[in-house]
Amino acid sequence: MPFLSRSREPELPAPLPYDPSSPEGLAARWVRWVAAAGPLANPVEDEDGRHAAANQPDDVWFLAGTSGKRMQRSCVVPVGRPLFLPAFTMWECPAEGPPPVVERAYGAVHVDGVAQELREIGTPVPFVVAGARLNGVNGRKRPLPVSVWGLWTHVAPLPPGEHEVHLSGGDGYGFEVEALYRLAVGGAGPVYPTR
Repeated sequence: MPFLSRSREPELPAPLPYDPSSPEGLAARWVRWVAAAGPLANPVEDEDGRHAAANQPDDVWFLAGTSGKRMQRSCVVPVGRPLFLPAFTMWECPAEGPPPVVERAYGAVHVDGVAQELREIGTPVPFVVAGARLNGVNGRKRPLPVSVWGLWTHVAPLPPGEHEVHLSGGDGYGFEVEALYRLAVGGAGPVYPTR
């Protein structure tokens, strides 16, 4: 094939080793969602929510924690979309097996002031992540095996209107995350100042 005729289409992600709608599949897809963004649009580092809609799948809406800072974010969520998010999570890359469990980890997620049930979810088999250059998961486009563990919640679709989602957690050794999301389900998006 001549050099100039090579396709520039992005590669399709490698299949997951589990059902994409299973808890493990959702956690792996969340990691791929984070990795799909470069350093300027990383959802974990997003200071106000302006990057929350980037790379979202059609069947679920992911929300991100933080890398240790407290964040307040605003975004629009389509009507009928369930939420999936961690109160605390960590990933291992490159991974050779399941991720280590953080025994002292803790977390909480509240939606409109109501505590949500958290579930411990880990990927027993590593999955392949090929993200954006300098992404926040593996830092490169080259595919690498990743495993993830965390305390997660899956929230049924919220009714149209304004809602608050507050997530917080930590590893039990001093690292803590906290984010407050103001969601407009089916509404107009917030106006962000230009930088």
